[in-house]
Amino acid sequence: MRPNFLCVLLIGLTACNRPQSANQTTAKTDSTPPKTQQTSFYAEKTPAYDGIGRTYLGREISQVMGHLGAEWLERPERQQEERTDLLLDALALKPTDVVADIGAGTGYFSFRLARAVPQGKVLAVDIQPEMIEYLNDGKKKENLTNVEPVLGTITDPKLPANSVDLALMVDAYHEFSNPREMGIALARSLKPGGRIVLVEYRAEDPNVPIKEHHKMSVMQATREMTAIGLKLLKNDSRLPQQHVLIFGKK
Repeated sequence: MRPNFLCVLLIGLTACNRPQSANQTTAKTDSTPPKTQQTSFYAEKTPAYDGIGRTYLGREISQVMGHLGAEWLERPERQQEERTDLLLDALALKPTDVVADIGAGTGYFSFRLARAVPQGKVLAVDIQPEMIEYLNDGKKKENLTNVEPVLGTITDPKLPANSVDLALMVDAYHEFSNPREMGIALARSLKPGGRIVLVEYRAEDPNVPIKEHHKMSVMQATREMTAIGLKLLKNDSRLPQQHVLIFGKK
């Protein structure tokens, strides 16, 4: 998605998109009052049970899921639960688009995106070498030549400037340990008219069975994207549990 970053990004075995009951780590307990210390754009506090104790613009960054959670990403019921087929429709891709799948993980979306841009390319970015191995193995298995695995860092996706038509983050952004730096780097990578898409579980909906810090509201996502010079172009509501938030440069 994940050092911190992708779910994907982004590395304990806390699954960002699992209900709390499916979490494989032990919840943290702390009876002391929260303490906050301001540092640059970030602040430090006593961690919540599913947070890392670091906040950005009022949001505590979540724990991350590492490569040991690969089976969760590839679970058979994922398409039905998340309606991943509808997400691809929402992206409105052109066959020649260059798409960056940020926090690509096992390539669940990378390989689907590759088929949607047969004359284009998918840059499958992850910060974990183990996930890059998954991606290279999957690329051979799927016989897809337009997927390029990219090993990024927690602050830099390693994408050239003005090279990407769309940067997609599925259940990943909330885990970035350095969301401001990553966001700026991604915005720099966009071609004129390029888009950044955040797919995040709806924090506004208490019925979505996902842990609090692994959800995001439209208001918070917009606040963070606005801070790096982007504006909300569209809030697509077709998915059953997740926001599809499409941003572009102002």
